[in-house]
Amino acid sequence: MNIKKIVSIGAVVIVSILIVYGFVLISQIFSDNTKFAEKELYVYVPTGSDYEQVKKIIAPYVKNMDRFEMVAGKTSYPENVKSGRFLFKKGMSSYDLVRTMKVNDPVSLAFNNQERLENFAGRVGSQIEPDSLELLNTFKDSIFLKENGFTEENVLVMFIPNTYDIYWNTSAEKFRDKMIKEYRNFWNKERTAKAVAQGLTSIQATVLASIVHKESVKKDERPRIAGVYLNRMGLGMPLQADPTVIFAMKKKSNDFNQVIKRVFYNDLIMKHPYNTYVNIGLPPGPIAMPDITALEAVLNPEKHNYIYFCASVDRFGYHEFAATLPEHNVNAKKYSDWIIGQGVQR
Repeated sequence: MNIKKIVSIGAVVIVSILIVYGFVLISQIFSDNTKFAEKELYVYVPTGSDYEQVKKIIAPYVKNMDRFEMVAGKTSYPENVKSGRFLFKKGMSSYDLVRTMKVNDPVSLAFNNQERLENFAGRVGSQIEPDSLELLNTFKDSIFLKENGFTEENVLVMFIPNTYDIYWNTSAEKFRDKMIKEYRNFWNKERTAKAVAQGLTSIQATVLASIVHKESVKKDERPRIAGVYLNRMGLGMPLQADPTVIFAMKKKSNDFNQVIKRVFYNDLIMKHPYNTYVNIGLPPGPIAMPDITALEAVLNPEKHNYIYFCASVDRFGYHEFAATLPEHNVNAKKYSDWIIGQGVQR
């Protein structure tokens, strides 16, 4: 066998080996490297994590870590670890896994109907990396409150209920900064002018909206209820809003889990800053987080001469309105008789 033939055979062998090696390598890079039953799941990498910590986090979901590490090393991932939330899908290859670990997947953070700042911090803390205490301390930061004209009692007005796309590893400070930006965007010149037209600041409008929100779940009725309260304020009357009394009772007992269906005379005369039966004007802060329909109801109230209302026994969820006390007393007695007939206690 001559030299040329030997070289040719050697070349063929080498090429064959390289082809086989390439095939094996490609197979390792692009074949399924997951080991979880779900179709997809999220993996969370805390802020400050290094490559070794990432490997421990993803180990339960990766079939062959050597394959993952090979691809990670070739793409400089160990030196460029990112924190955040990452979507793993069943059947992903090592290449897919490394690639997805470089793309932080945002959270659709949603919140509404929170009664207190503490509840709100807990709600948000369950959806992003900072815990509720860290968030709460950030919201209550004295410098931030002073710079933005808030107090600990009313800072809840800053948070406009909605769904926001935000990264899981957003810091408490950056989350707060995003919320104050959203607050300012909501309170544009047009809405601010509407609040002023009702004799209110944006904070006062939100506090009143929280009462309107608690008074009725019927969104189409909220502008009428807002009109009643604005009429009372215009006459110098106390707001006499039962939801503020209920809030005061919960705040006084520090028990916001209790369900209070009725308020009695002794509750109405209770001395408390949030009791609008004994105090003229708005309470020190919101009694809940009003949704946008309640805010818009205050900014665009129905114009009428009603100053009284009570729950309707004929239209569940709605109210009966009156311009005079005798008319209201008829409606109130009808409702009281119905409540007694239902056997509703506290």
